[in-house]
Amino acid sequence: MLPTPKKYFLTAAAAEGESGLTAFDNALLAGGIGNINLLRVSSILPPGAQHDPELKIPPGSLVPTAYGYIVSKEPGQLISAAVGIGFSADTFGVIMEFSGLCGKEEAEKRILAMLEEAFRTRQMELVRTEVRAVEHVVKKIGCALAAVPLWY
Repeated sequence: MLPTPKKYFLTAAAAEGESGLTAFDNALLAGGIGNINLLRVSSILPPGAQHDPELKIPPGSLVPTAYGYIVSKEPGQLISAAVGIGFSADTFGVIMEFSGLCGKEEAEKRILAMLEEAFRTRQMELVRTEVRAVEHVVKKIGCALAAVPLWY
């Protein structure tokens, strides 16, 4: 059985690269998570998890992470990515991810709408939210990424 993560942070970044993969890698580096191994997880923040924006994760660690990203090879195209966490008063939180062909403001709106729906569906009260988003105008090959790494 895997341990339950106790800490988290939100990050959003964008970068260019010579290929789609290096654009993604460069966005990870810009977001402070380029030297860890992301294990993509679905979107529940464990009860009691503490926000730690200065969290340092050892290089090479296997890190449960909820993330969304988009890569584009279309110069001039506007891309964005966003993550958000919805918090209940006394139990777990819900994480939502988004990426698309729009600006940061639209990405943030979509995240908030998804969080509201997730809480409504669960019949839980949404007491607050945290959102991080980024937009990027592609020069050659660009990536926008937003993530919530979870740690122990």
